[in-house]
Amino acid sequence: MKLSFLSVFLTSALALPSPRSTRNDIPPFFLLAGDSTTAVQSSGGGGWGDGFINTTLHQGAKGINYGHNGATTVSFRSGGDWATVLSKVEEYKSDYRAFVTIQFGHNDQKASANISIAEYTSNLEQFAEDVKNAGGTSILVTPLSRRNYDNSTGTPLVIENLADQRAATIEAAKNTDTSYIDLNKASTDYLNSIGPADAYTYNLASDDYTHLNDEGSIVFGGMVASLIDQDFAELKSDGYVTVKAKLLTALEKGEYYWP
Repeated sequence: MKLSFLSVFLTSALALPSPRSTRNDIPPFFLLAGDSTTAVQSSGGGGWGDGFINTTLHQGAKGINYGHNGATTVSFRSGGDWATVLSKVEEYKSDYRAFVTIQFGHNDQKASANISIAEYTSNLEQFAEDVKNAGGTSILVTPLSRRNYDNSTGTPLVIENLADQRAATIEAAKNTDTSYIDLNKASTDYLNSIGPADAYTYNLASDDYTHLNDEGSIVFGGMVASLIDQDFAELKSDGYVTVKAKLLTALEKGEYYWP
């Protein structure tokens, strides 16, 4: 089943359009806040963050991955990670355009976290407001899809078990007039297009359908960059956030890509 990833861009990058169209000589600095599906690759997790930072940022654009394995919208704040992110916004905003990507949900949805959807939404709204108050630009990110499939109909389709968190993230963005990218929809559609056998090659471990290996980080980090470019077009046109042509083509066509 082949889906047009370009069509996903048009429906998933539904955030506020950037009002700027002329070149900006101030490069962006991305601070990534999230759980293990954003975090660096390790024995306990791994997400899209390092692939995004290491392969899509150019011409002085930089980033730091503050994704934290096991983090929720509550623990990321209470454990001090969020204070660190905000301090970095203050530090870098004079020399860069400070962006903060905010992606949670995988751990917030666990019963053991005891976080309701209403609280999850409110926590995301507060994160977005905190970034604005610190002088940065927040981008809410719907959670990366897991790679679990249902084959009961004869056609393997991703089990959309983060639908509530996706909807809540979009609601939080709209409630706070904040940009967002719909990574959940984009990743779900792409995984449906390539099928489970290819999708599993991105697993951190053979039986880990949540976290990404190095190659998966590059692929889905490129996906994040492509979605951001849809909302902040000047970042692409100015050469700060760009995706390798072969990867971008594969994403647009819904075709499997191995870096």
